[in-house]
Amino acid sequence: MTKLFEPIAIGGLPLVNRIVIAPMCQYSAEDGCMTDWHLMHLGQLAISGAGVLTIEAAAVLPEGRITYADVGLYDDASEAAMARVLSAVRQWSDIPVAIQLAHAGRKASTARPWDGGGQIAPDAANGWQTVAPSAIPFLDADNAPVALDDRGLDRIRTAFADAAVRAARLGIDAIQLHAAHGYLLHQFLSPLSNRRDDEYGGSLENRMRFPLEIFDIVRDAFAAHGPVTVRVSGTDWVEGGWSIDETMAFAQALEARGCAAINVSSGGLHPAQQIKLEPGYQVPLARKVKDAVTMPVIAVGLITDPIEAEAIIANGDADAVAIARAALYDPRWPWHAAAALGATITVPPQYERSEPREHRGLYAPRRP
Repeated sequence: MTKLFEPIAIGGLPLVNRIVIAPMCQYSAEDGCMTDWHLMHLGQLAISGAGVLTIEAAAVLPEGRITYADVGLYDDASEAAMARVLSAVRQWSDIPVAIQLAHAGRKASTARPWDGGGQIAPDAANGWQTVAPSAIPFLDADNAPVALDDRGLDRIRTAFADAAVRAARLGIDAIQLHAAHGYLLHQFLSPLSNRRDDEYGGSLENRMRFPLEIFDIVRDAFAAHGPVTVRVSGTDWVEGGWSIDETMAFAQALEARGCAAINVSSGGLHPAQQIKLEPGYQVPLARKVKDAVTMPVIAVGLITDPIEAEAIIANGDADAVAIARAALYDPRWPWHAAAALGATITVPPQYERSEPREHRGLYAPRRP
């Protein structure tokens, strides 16, 4: 048994291995509702052999979507559309399914990436007014967000709670809160985007306050149904921005509140970020967080080679690895990783005859 293919539990949720399919936005929803594209996309990843499949960022409010084509979980229509997709996936796969709940804050109201990805003005088609901790735009040329007042904060609290209830009703196995990549909760954390002078700005304790409130709200609404985890950016990669030391403190505060695992990414908050991209470039951040907490830590970011993924777990840098673009390129990445590492993997009976001659014994015997 390789380390990558050892089972692990996230909270009370058992995973057959330590491969996580990370949430990947598809920009293919209609009015927040999943479409047949999501059925195809999630359907193929549900038979990937990974330990858990995470649904892309689902906005808790319409104005929390990154683009007008993002998935939401904020009304009966978006819940029903997601239920249809999940029902089809579950008919053919028993993979645990998590969902990432999110609000894009000042990075909302944008075009789809293949349409340029720029911000859409509030008075233009498919655009709306964005909100944020402070009235600071992501790019200087962007329309400035409106700083959230008490009423706005309450609206977001209620939306996260409602989305967690909808996720529970859908039978989703786990929730991941998106506090990374420059979206709303990350905007509260970073001093580059949070210039408030109330109890939600200034000191680290104050900047963590609203994200921790949202965690508590979601945990309380969902805890009876499954674990709640958090994705963070370990650093802004900008001088004076959110740092790995602050991330460690945030992780400890989350763990004290019952967080089941933390997924360590980075960046996304400021256009001046300086990132040296290379395989596993975020793994040192995950290792720092792992040294600060006892809950499982998940590493992510340009992890494409099974040998590298195995080493991350074996060396104690993280407890699991998340793959995203690698899974888009190769939806059978866990199968190929098992072959490379001499492990076995369970495949659908419809595909059992595909076992390569050079990897006899790769497919685990079917359970009775």
